[in-house]
Amino acid sequence: MHHFPAGTMNHSPRQIKQHFTHEAYGLLERLRQTDPFSITMPMVAAAGISQAALQAITQHWGNRRSQLEKEIGQFLALVDKLTPEQTQASTLQSRFARLKLRFNSLLDQFDIFADVISQRAEHKVGVWIAGLDELAVDALRPMFPGLYQSPAVMCFLERGHGAAIRKARTRLPGGDNNPVAIIQVPRERLVGNGIAASIIHEVGHQGVALLGLLPSIRQEMNEKKVPATQQKGWAMLQRWLSEILADFWAMSHLGIGATLGLIGVVGLPKYFMFRTKAEDPHPFPWIRVMISIAFGERLFPDPQWAALRGLWLQLYPPDPNDKAAQEASTQIQACLPAFVAMVLHHRNIQTKGRQLTEVLPAKHRQPFVLRKHFISDVNLERLSPSLAFAVIGQARADGRLSNEAESKKLSHLLTLWARRRAERSQDCALK
Repeated sequence: MHHFPAGTMNHSPRQIKQHFTHEAYGLLERLRQTDPFSITMPMVAAAGISQAALQAITQHWGNRRSQLEKEIGQFLALVDKLTPEQTQASTLQSRFARLKLRFNSLLDQFDIFADVISQRAEHKVGVWIAGLDELAVDALRPMFPGLYQSPAVMCFLERGHGAAIRKARTRLPGGDNNPVAIIQVPRERLVGNGIAASIIHEVGHQGVALLGLLPSIRQEMNEKKVPATQQKGWAMLQRWLSEILADFWAMSHLGIGATLGLIGVVGLPKYFMFRTKAEDPHPFPWIRVMISIAFGERLFPDPQWAALRGLWLQLYPPDPNDKAAQEASTQIQACLPAFVAMVLHHRNIQTKGRQLTEVLPAKHRQPFVLRKHFISDVNLERLSPSLAFAVIGQARADGRLSNEAESKKLSHLLTLWARRRAERSQDCALK
């Protein structure tokens, strides 16, 4: 065991004050080395984040940094005023440690935003991500004025299979509210129509929160009387409600393109398709696709859904020997007609009495409407981003679009939307 030499553990009040003054100024200097995002963005204008997002994170970071600088200044003033009798190393260390934790949390926040921004320096990819920002913004735009206030949105690419969202107004490291919605999308999905399903699913989590749908639909589910034979299925649907509603949000914007995108995500080896975990908020993959198809049949009546169900059953035929999976699937599918109808017709205070089918754009994404739009690239350029993706997804489902043609069209559109946003920002700056 190491022993300190005698006397080295006792420092004078002057030495203690010097130590904490040096440490606090060190925090302050490192904090001041974090330049504003507006002068560190390394990308071309078209790849930049939106002005709304830049303003939100710049204001957030500036406020938090100023507050921490103020707290460090107050600590330095306290240390300076202490008399030798008042100088206690352990008390000062406790206060300084709290400052340092706050400092580290603030740098964690800085890195979250910096990672999103720095990625946009990648050639082509940065511009595509800016185009995806526009898709996300469009999918979160309320159908009616006053439904909710949309936050700024930023997308970024990440390795891995699935997407995720850090919702606006949720907690950042250190406990501060996140000023923007940050959507992580899998790099492997660029550039294909399936990326829209991933992004709008994540946008759906934000939209569901803004409309207060989880508590109001859960309450309606609790109040609904269901047969005893369906209660287990009803309980599973309630457990998965958050993910189901996010899928529903994507479906309402993309039509069958949402289900095709979902299949692209959950199309795993059969071993994983019927596995259920009590703590998992996601439906097991096989039933998740069946739920999506059930919503599609009600929202967008068309023979294509029966064909897609038949294909899914051919790709993953249920195993008659897996009694647990068979029972769960049977119970859930027995509940689906009532559950789907309940969600489609649900209304609450935030929807201002309108049903969900009215506050989401499903009626404008009917298959016959989407097929009419698929006439030329010029026409696609006139459409909103989510509608353009819906049109391309429908064309893909109809076999009218090859993978190569799809990728070219989407690359062109993402670049176009990013360029238009950059031009709008420049016009605003000149006015």
